[in-house]
Amino acid sequence: MKKIVIKIIRLAIGLFLYPCGIVMTINADLGLSTWDVLHQGISKTTGITMGQASIIVGIAIIITTSFLGERLGWGTLGNIIVIGVLLDFFLYHHVFPTFDSFIPSFIMLIVGIATMGLATYFYMSAELGSGPRDSLMVALKKRSKKSVRFIRFSIESVATFIGFLLGGKVGIGTLVMVVTIGYFIQFFFNLFKFDISKVQHRFIDHDIRALYNYLKHKKDKAKDCSSD
Repeated sequence: MKKIVIKIIRLAIGLFLYPCGIVMTINADLGLSTWDVLHQGISKTTGITMGQASIIVGIAIIITTSFLGERLGWGTLGNIIVIGVLLDFFLYHHVFPTFDSFIPSFIMLIVGIATMGLATYFYMSAELGSGPRDSLMVALKKRSKKSVRFIRFSIESVATFIGFLLGGKVGIGTLVMVVTIGYFIQFFFNLFKFDISKVQHRFIDHDIRALYNYLKHKKDKAKDCSSD
């Protein structure tokens, strides 16, 4: 039970920190973070909110990674739903400040990117399933044997390009994000000695199977007692 509680706390911290980091990069107003270029492009094209776009993109990626062998965990569902909801909440209620000058905006941008890197460590180390974008990173890592930095750079670049074509805002902050997000994630993974290739996630089907076996055991036990 203690291990489960620790996993849930890690997941909760990660799912809270990640949208904080996203909103900081948005409020820095130096160009949207890579995935948010895509989310904003979809938002402009369809009229939905950026949070809703984040959820839709997450679902699409999960469907893709399922064909690559990555399975669905509670953390995956939490990542899709919670981050999108908190993103809209933080933006609507202006939880984080904005600045008129470049220096504080740039500092907020870097802090936001670092926060996203730290959040990635927390919710992935919970081993309750990767977020959709990180599931894609893990799937490609397992198959290509390339570094996290290279894989993340490639993914972020593609997302940014598609978002730009759809009308998402690209700026110097976007370039900084593309170049540095992989380094920040790698930094925190190295800092906490966390190897994603050795992660053993607990997936939803594990819990469904465990619940089925438990109920079956209770039913069989009840039958034995009634027969006695």
